[in-house]
This record gives sequence, C-alpha cells and structure tokens, in this order.
Amino acid sequence: MSLLENAYEDFTVVNKTVTDDGYGGVTTVWTDGATIKGAIVYNNSAQMKIAQAMGATSSYTFIVKKNVELDYHTVVRRESDKKIFRLITNSDDLKTPTGAGINARQYSAEEWKLT
Repeated sequence: MSLLENAYEDFTVVNKTVTDDGYGGVTTVWTDGATIKGAIVYNNSAQMKIAQAMGATSSYTFIVKKNVELDYHTVVRRESDKKIFRLITNSDDLKTPTGAGINARQYSAEEWKLT
C-alpha cells in the first residue's frame, strides 16, 4: 500500500433526484450512492488565495484511484465528519498516465451544501 493510499478515507457519492411533487413543482431528494476511498486536502497556497480573491471557488483537491471516474458536479460526503463537497472538474482532467507508479485521479472540489 502506498503512502497516498494510507491517506484514503471513506466518501459516499450523494445522488440528486428531482421528481414532480404533484402540485406543479418539483421535489429534490438526495440519496446515498456508492462508497469510495479518497483523500481530500485544502489548498491554501498563495496562488489559491489570489484565485479566490478573483472569484474562484475551488479550494480543495480530491484524489481517488484512477479507475474511479466521477462526473463534473458529482457530490461526495466525507464520512469522518459528514462534510459535503462538489467536484468542479472532469474525470479526465488530471490522471496519472498508463504505466505510472502512482495510481491516481485528481479533481478540484468546493465545499457544498445540499439544497
């Protein structure tokens, strides 16, 4: 097991379902999906502070194994503290190449609240 994999913890993918409420509106329901292993870290670099001052919302880096492909705006919950994050990059944006010694895929994420 690699040092990176030692940092992995449990996350749950949270799925959004929008249904007709029967009164002309809609109801949004969030349900638990797959459990995955990942690591998330806060980016407090000088470059991120400048980007945040200019309106950027990405302030976390979420790392999973390369075979975990998640869509843009996927919502995940860290099980250790129930904190919610939304991914704001695509699954193919940053992944290690075939043959690399590290098996990782990286996403940018932001803190999120379920609505």
